[in-house]
Amino acid sequence: MPTPLVAQKIKNFLQPALPQMLDTLRRFVIAESPSLEKSCADRCCGIIAAEWRKHGLQVHRLPQKHRGDHLRIVSPSNSSRAKGQLLVLGHYDTVYASSTLKKMPFRLTAGKAYGPGTFDMKTGIVQALFAHRALQKLNLASKKRIVFLWTSDEEIGSDSSRKLIETEARRSDAVFVLEPSYGPRGMLKTARKGVGEAEIIVHGRASHAGLAPEEGINAVHELCYQVSHILKWNNPHRGTAVNADIIQGGTRTNVIADRARVVLDLRATSTAEMSRLERQLLALKPHLRGARLEIHGGFSRSPLERKMSAALFKRAKSLAAQINLSLEECVVGGGSDGNLTAALGIPTLDGLGAVGDGAHSTHEHILTAAMPIRAALLAALLASS
Repeated sequence: MPTPLVAQKIKNFLQPALPQMLDTLRRFVIAESPSLEKSCADRCCGIIAAEWRKHGLQVHRLPQKHRGDHLRIVSPSNSSRAKGQLLVLGHYDTVYASSTLKKMPFRLTAGKAYGPGTFDMKTGIVQALFAHRALQKLNLASKKRIVFLWTSDEEIGSDSSRKLIETEARRSDAVFVLEPSYGPRGMLKTARKGVGEAEIIVHGRASHAGLAPEEGINAVHELCYQVSHILKWNNPHRGTAVNADIIQGGTRTNVIADRARVVLDLRATSTAEMSRLERQLLALKPHLRGARLEIHGGFSRSPLERKMSAALFKRAKSLAAQINLSLEECVVGGGSDGNLTAALGIPTLDGLGAVGDGAHSTHEHILTAAMPIRAALLAALLASS
């Protein structure tokens, strides 16, 4: 593990590089990269790839048919035989449509950098780039091969990248996720809730609401009963959250509704709780005689449980102390690709990216002074792993 002197040396090397980090961030941010716009995403991918190639790394662009291309970047170990692999994981896609820069331009003011994707999570990619640069220049290359994986579809479920992420994770001894940190103190995310989506469709029977309501089976009424019942599953103490966020049903006010549907957002902090919720969903029975329920979906990402992050966080906290950074941890409700790697049993530490606020909003920004410090922390973790 790096001595305090070495960790401080990394920080001292990186702090003067802040103007270069901000210039790199600006180029990444003005290359807009919406998840759903392949041509824009591919342009951003090319700009990121070119920046990493400058450092003599093996940059592999992995073509995708419908989404932006993914980037797999390999830094060989400093020995003839790599003794394992470390995976640094993140995404370059954003939730913002192209032309968002017109109303939300990249700008620097009062120690903050604003713009679409600054916080979530292009700053993380920049910090990783300069962390690796520090390891190269200071001759602190890891004894393990380091793979940097930047994907194009995390914000829309990682459909095209999931297999790639899981393949690299299985080869790795640890995964470091460059998603943004939490809160103004930059807490690391040592646990994330599992995330899922379920759809319940109610089939009833249509009838005239005035002339023969008794002949109908009201799907909307049945759905109201089911939603009311399901909402009782919410348990803040367990971290369980079920929310009905889309509801549709019926055709006309004078027709008994023969169909209705609800889409549920599902969150759980443990695998056991996730399984329990899925069992409860599948066990639902109709309340109205003659109604029929159709249930689809479930959890798509297992929780990132703290046990998968604990040892890495302990080491990160120790390294942070060596550079006078007080590091804290937290549990968050949102999922990331770190959920996927932790579910495979690979030690995973999340939230190592930017310090800032406003993800997915018009005031998205990062604290610029934190960039070299966070890059130094990542570099120390990679050097000591």
